[in-house]
Order: sequence, then structure tokens, then C-alpha cells
Amino acid sequence: MTAGREPTGPEARLIPTPSQTVGPYLRIGMEWMQAKDLVAPGSAGAVTLVGTVTDGDGEVVPDAVLELWSPPAWGRSLTDDGGSYSFTVVKPAGAHRHMEMFVFARGLVRQLLTRIYFPDETDANLVDPLLARVPEQRRETLIAKRDPSGGLRFDVRLQGPDETVFFAY
Repeated sequence: MTAGREPTGPEARLIPTPSQTVGPYLRIGMEWMQAKDLVAPGSAGAVTLVGTVTDGDGEVVPDAVLELWSPPAWGRSLTDDGGSYSFTVVKPAGAHRHMEMFVFARGLVRQLLTRIYFPDETDANLVDPLLARVPEQRRETLIAKRDPSGGLRFDVRLQGPDETVFFAY
């Protein structure tokens, strides 16, 4: 190899760059990308889904981005300074009685994937093959709760004793 020249041929190897974590200011510049209403508020079957994202110490994560996938739409919400997010959704019908949620937050190398199941879908939850593979004592981290406002609540805990179940893909 000649000094000052890049290697060519078999000596030229691509070296992967190291992974980088997201943040610490993930939500800055993304406000315009929010799409919190998967359905129009007030439409038939519309319900508000709210929650808080917390870290392993129970502290709120004020700059997380959550993407919600629910046929036939998807949405994106940013957490506020209190770590809270919200979506307007309608429960999926048919065989898919859950929603997929991706969590992007500082300190993560990759986004996390979880699912949201519904508290009033006990029969569907019992026969869901993926939910059945989750240890019984951890399943409640995947089932939304009824919110006092009449909507649904799904809190995301990134680490710790009540950590939300996340799936590899």
C-alpha cells in the first residue's frame, strides 16, 4: 500500500461504526412530526390513550418519542416535560386486538417494541399466542388500564421492577 492512498481491492474493508445512543434532546425539532390522532377525536369508538414514560429510577422521561401502530393507521406522540404522552385511538377489530408501540428515548441504542392489549378483551388476550409466552406475572405490563377520564392508560417503564415487557424483532 502506498502512503497517503486508501486501500483498494481485498484490503479495503468496511469497518462498522459504533452504535450511538439517542438524545439527550430527542424531541427537539420533531414537534411538527407529531400525529397523535389515529382517528378524529369524537368519532365513533374514539378513546384517548394516555401514559407516562419513566426510567429505571422512576424518573419521568421528558423527551421520548412514541410511535403507535394500529391498523389501519399509525401515530407519533412526544412526551412532555412531565413524561406524559397521549393518542386518540379506536380499538382494533378482528384478529389483532392489540396495538404495537415503539419507544425511542435517550440512552437507547435502538427503539424498543412493546404491545398494548385492552382490559376489556379478556377472551382475546387469553388466546393471543405472543401474550401467552409472557410470564403471567409480567403480562399486566402489557394491558392498558381504564383511566378515570374514561379513556385508557398505558405507562411505559424502561427499566426496574415494573419494567414494561419489550420484544426483540
